[in-house]
Amino acid sequence: MPNIPAIQAALREFGFDAWLLGDFRGSNILARRILGIPDDTMGSRRWHYLIPASGEPRKLVHRIESAMLDHLPGDKTIYLKWQEWDAGVTQLASQGKRIAMEYSPRNCNPYISRVDAGTLEVVRAAGAEVVSSGNLIQLFEATWDDDQWRMHLEAAKHTNSAYDRAWQFIASEVRSHGSVRETAVQQLIMDHFAEHGLTTYHPPIVGANAHSGDPHFETCAATDVAIREGDFVLIDLWAKLNQPRAVYSDLTRVGFVGTTVPEKYEKIFQIVAAARDAAIAKVHDHVGRRDPLAGWQVDAAAREVITAAGYGDYFVHRLGHSIGQEVHGNGANMDGLETREDRLVLPRCCFSIEPGIYLPEFGVRSEVDVFVDANYQVHVTGGELQTSVVPILR
Repeated sequence: MPNIPAIQAALREFGFDAWLLGDFRGSNILARRILGIPDDTMGSRRWHYLIPASGEPRKLVHRIESAMLDHLPGDKTIYLKWQEWDAGVTQLASQGKRIAMEYSPRNCNPYISRVDAGTLEVVRAAGAEVVSSGNLIQLFEATWDDDQWRMHLEAAKHTNSAYDRAWQFIASEVRSHGSVRETAVQQLIMDHFAEHGLTTYHPPIVGANAHSGDPHFETCAATDVAIREGDFVLIDLWAKLNQPRAVYSDLTRVGFVGTTVPEKYEKIFQIVAAARDAAIAKVHDHVGRRDPLAGWQVDAAAREVITAAGYGDYFVHRLGHSIGQEVHGNGANMDGLETREDRLVLPRCCFSIEPGIYLPEFGVRSEVDVFVDANYQVHVTGGELQTSVVPILR
């Protein structure tokens, strides 16, 4: 059940007259989660729920599925014909001048664009200005409670320790047998997760040499190569406790199979680490002063460092993503490249910071998770920041 008074307070804070939520056959998963509609309750007809900044909410449901929103407060209007749906949406939209919906101007942020153009036409024809509900989605779908924060820290303890185990395994296998397969390291990490009660939607990335230069390389039998002495290795892993409502920890680190790291690897790593640290400092600075900070601004802080070093063309993805019960959550991403992320960094939200430089022969990424708590304290999780490439045979 959504906290209607809290939603209404947020509407007033953001200057919105109402929030119009709706769905058709699961097309708006964000609205369904906000309103507490289970994933296995699909439905086949359009419904809408209007939450005004003050006053009672209102429902619009189809006659065949008239009970769809019965778990929510508010008066119910039942429609049958499409003309009645049009009239019902028009009536809901007439309840305010600024109506929040899952919409992004010019689709600059597709992660929150869940409303079809035709429905927007009906709402606008009623005289309403449609504004993005992005920050509302963050507040009521992407924020963590204390128990989720606890579960994240527990998961982070084990994702962090997975690196020690992986580096030691690579070192042992290379010394004993001369090499180890990428997939063998991947399986070791999956075994580590299982031993500590963690689960993940997909196995980790273990990429050697040129494979590390592919930001979305998939470690599998079809691409598997041997890791040998003198190779560069990137490991990107993510997992959460195998418990209800658990949230992810997502980390990336790099190592070199040798006792001394060559300068060409360390040089690129230090640029990436400086970009990572600039982004973290940006978050600390703004959140500490409680100044509004949009996701694109955090991205810019890191991207400026890499661009100034001459590698801007090799940083080919956003800086970071929201983290929640899915590894890519529904809060603000740190992105000014792939999308324009105008959503704000808000308390009780978590996101990754993961700048990278991807060259043909190797790539470097350094990823940490950042959580802003309810008291505006900034936490960087997953153990100590990596400060240099790990010499795996040290």
